[in-house]
Amino acid sequence: MNVTATEQLPVVVIGAGPAGLAAAAHLVDRGLEPLVLEAGAQAGAAVREWSHVRLFSPWGEVTDPAAEKLLAPTGWVKPDAATYPTGGDWAETYLEPLAGVLGDRVRLGARVTGVSRAGRDRIVDADRETQPFVVHLTYADGREERLFARAVIDASGTWSTPSPAGASGLPALGEKAAADRVSYRVPDLGDPAVRARYAGRRTAVIGSGASAFTALALLADLAGSEDGAGTKAVWILRRGISGSTFGGGAADQLPARGALGLAAKAAVDDGHADAVTGFRTEAIERADDGRLVLVAEDGRRLDPVDEVVVLTGFRPDLSFLSELRLGLDERLQAPVALAPLIDPNQHSCGTVYPHGVNELSHPEQGVYLVGMKSYGRAPTFLALTGYEQVRSVVAAIAGDRESAERVELVLPETGVCGGAGLFDQPRTDEATEAGGGCCAPAPALIQLGTAAPAPSCGS
Repeated sequence: MNVTATEQLPVVVIGAGPAGLAAAAHLVDRGLEPLVLEAGAQAGAAVREWSHVRLFSPWGEVTDPAAEKLLAPTGWVKPDAATYPTGGDWAETYLEPLAGVLGDRVRLGARVTGVSRAGRDRIVDADRETQPFVVHLTYADGREERLFARAVIDASGTWSTPSPAGASGLPALGEKAAADRVSYRVPDLGDPAVRARYAGRRTAVIGSGASAFTALALLADLAGSEDGAGTKAVWILRRGISGSTFGGGAADQLPARGALGLAAKAAVDDGHADAVTGFRTEAIERADDGRLVLVAEDGRRLDPVDEVVVLTGFRPDLSFLSELRLGLDERLQAPVALAPLIDPNQHSCGTVYPHGVNELSHPEQGVYLVGMKSYGRAPTFLALTGYEQVRSVVAAIAGDRESAERVELVLPETGVCGGAGLFDQPRTDEATEAGGGCCAPAPALIQLGTAAPAPSCGS
C-alpha cells in the first residue's frame, strides 16, 4: 500500500470516552475520517462505571469546543457551565449525544487486541513508516476483524487496570484470595445492596488521592445516617501526613477538588476514620471470623476489617501495543517528554503545563497515547488536558504543525506545591533547598483530630 493510499484511510481512535470522542470531533472538523473503537456496549462505558461520583470540574471544563460545534446543529444545549455533573450526567448528557452525532464512525463492542504496522513487526525497519497501521479487534459476539489506519490515537484510558493494594506494585499476598471483600472502586452507597455491604462495617481505604478522599467522605456520611451506625473507616497511607495530604483546600482553583480533601480531613477529625500512616501493605490475611487483616512490610498488623477499598491509582494496559515502538518513561509508563511534567517523584505541584503533540510523540510516527492513557501511572489528570492533547494531535495529523505546537489552554492550579519527593514521603527542607523542589519548601507535619493508631496494634 503506497503513502497516498494510506492517507485515504481513517484515523483509528481507541476508546469512546471523553478524550476519544473529542478526538473524533476534531478529526471531523479537520475533514478527516475517524473510526472510534469502543470495547464497551455504550459510549463512555468506563465513565458509566463511576456514574455515582461527582466530578470536581464543572460543566464548563468537561466539554470540548469541537464536540460542542458538532452537537450544535442537533439542538444540544450545554448544561450550566458552573454546575458539577456526576459521571452519569457526563455520559448521558454529553458523551452519548456526541457518539450519536458521530453515528457509524463509532463501533461499540469492538475491543482492540493488537496494533502494528502492516507486514512489519516491531523488529523490522524496512519501509516501516510508509506502511499503514493494522488494527486487530474482537467483537462482543466473538468475531475478529483486521482494519487499516493512517494513524492511531489510543484514548482507551486506564480504568480497566487499577493498581493493587501491595506497596511493591504487585498484589499483596492474599489479595486475590480476598477478592470477595476487596474493591477497587469508590463504593456507590446510593445502591441499597452496596450500602448494606458497608453500613455498620469497618472498612480499610488504601490510597491518598481524590478517589480515597471521596470514599472517606461517603463512608463518613454513611456513619452519620440512621442506617449507618457503627460504620468506621481506616485510612491507610503509605507516607506520613503533612500539610499537602488533603490537597489544596481553599487555595485550589478547582473549589470542588479542594473540598474533597477538606471532607476527608473532616472524616478523620470527626472520628469517622482513623489514619494509619507509613503503612505499606505486604499481605491481606483472612481472620478466623472471615474478616481481613492487613499486614505491613514492617510486620505491623491492623485490627480486622470487613471490607477493603483499594484506591491506589491506575496503570495503562500496553499489551495490545507491544508491536509498536513506543517511547515511554521507565517509571510512569508515560511518553518520555511528558513524564517530567507529571512525575510525582520530581515535584508535588498538581499544576501541569499544557502540552500537545511534541510531548506525546513516539519513535513510531503516527501513534499517540492521549487522555488518561498518556499519564501512565501518574495522577491528577484533568479533562481539559485531554481536550488540548487531542486538539494538538489532530492538528499534527492534518499537517497543521503551527496549530499543533501552539498552546491554547491555561489549567487551574491545585494550590498544592510542596517540593520534590512527596510521592512516598516528605523530604526535608534541606533537600528542597538543595534544588529538589519545584516550588515552596516541604510542608510541616500536622496533627489530626483523631490520633493514628499505635504501631503495635492498629485500630
